[in-house]
Amino acid sequence: MAPVPRLRFAPSPTGYLHVGGARTALFNWLYARKHGGQFLLRVEDTDRARSTDASTRAIFEGMEWLGLDWDEPPVYQGANLPRHQADARRLLDAGAAYRCFCTAAELDEQRSAAEARGEAFRYDRRCDRLTAEEVARRVERGDPYVVRFRMPEGETAWVDMVHGRIAFPNKDIGEGDFIVLRSDGTPIYNMAVVSDDIAMAITLVMRGDDHISNTPKQILLYQALGSPLPQFAHLPMIHGTDGKKLSKRHGATAVGDYRHLGILPEAMNNFLALLGWNPGGDREVMTRAEMVELFSEDGLSRKAAVFDPQKLEWMNGQHLMAMPLDALAPRVAEAVEGAGLATAADLAARPDFFRLLLELLRVRARTIDELVRQAVPYLRDALDFDADAVAKLWLKDPAQADALLGASREALAGLSSWDAAAMEPALRAAAEGMGVGAGKLFQPLRLALTGVTATPGMFDVLMLLGRDRSLARIDAARARIGAA
Repeated sequence: MAPVPRLRFAPSPTGYLHVGGARTALFNWLYARKHGGQFLLRVEDTDRARSTDASTRAIFEGMEWLGLDWDEPPVYQGANLPRHQADARRLLDAGAAYRCFCTAAELDEQRSAAEARGEAFRYDRRCDRLTAEEVARRVERGDPYVVRFRMPEGETAWVDMVHGRIAFPNKDIGEGDFIVLRSDGTPIYNMAVVSDDIAMAITLVMRGDDHISNTPKQILLYQALGSPLPQFAHLPMIHGTDGKKLSKRHGATAVGDYRHLGILPEAMNNFLALLGWNPGGDREVMTRAEMVELFSEDGLSRKAAVFDPQKLEWMNGQHLMAMPLDALAPRVAEAVEGAGLATAADLAARPDFFRLLLELLRVRARTIDELVRQAVPYLRDALDFDADAVAKLWLKDPAQADALLGASREALAGLSSWDAAAMEPALRAAAEGMGVGAGKLFQPLRLALTGVTATPGMFDVLMLLGRDRSLARIDAARARIGAA
């Protein structure tokens, strides 16, 4: 019987959770959930100079926002130093590693000599030739040393879940006998990772393919420590639309930035899932449950994925449209309150108005922020008018504009009921009476009501604003035209 899959996401708390890390976390989470496994979180905080509590919190918040829950308490790598050191001593005791007393100056001399010969530097193992007595004498004397892994002959290979078989001749792995423990007793990255993955019983290491060069070293350490190998899966890099590795020059790269730009976590998960995975067919828009159901390693791609912000916004718009209003309302209410347009309590007191507003505006919005911007005319008394629209629709022929607005007001003020069934024939009759098409009357009216020309349907706008606000805005517009 196969062991229960155990996967981990292991970020370094030296910055925020970026989209590449979030994609890696998501794929690990999807695999674990699909196969009934466990998804674990390990904070690789051994870089004390750069690791911060603020970064750790930001990573946790990003994961929580995405809904990527972990199944055991987080592991902090820095707390595992004694085990890392003990595993390094096991390598020494097994003869798989040795102490190296070479100074930085001696190593620089070796590098310079290799460069002069036109060769890549490989440590010449001079310290591996020291006698046991000489090593003991130097240790007793307190000479500083590092612990180096003794690179065997042959090759190191594995069958990658994404790339298939990958093999490295051992002579080409790094600089030869690589360091596993520094002179201050702290582990090198590969030593700490392998020690922790063994202790956490990780069965699948899924990470970015920039780690492929680390994998042969880690496999050799697993073997030297007598531990079974996990599977490995190396995910493609994420590029910008220019084909270069994603970076800040392409715009926001931190997950938290997109949260504050009005992107829904459901859309972000959906978008990230398609960066290096194909669910089959033309399927693009998926819920998280659907992604779990469809996720398969067969759909993982070897090719670099492209992070297209416009595609993300499109995806977000799809999720905005599909989300139940009861789920969308509190998220938009929070953003409306943050923009200072209304409080959540104000909106809760007018549930029918708020639901209609959401229903009408989400059709034209791709992000929550965009939806909030479109809601401004319906939530704030003062209007900001589009200057170009004012010049074209009102000031080009002020007399006609005033006459059209006057006819609109008269038609609306005389209605016995404030609904579309009454509004439409009244306004169309007013346009006919003015000898113009309905569009000619609607556009200056739309501008008077909202300050802009791109809005939901005219009768929906009037319903949202109500009789009193609509008539007051028409009066204000006519006064503005008269004063121009």
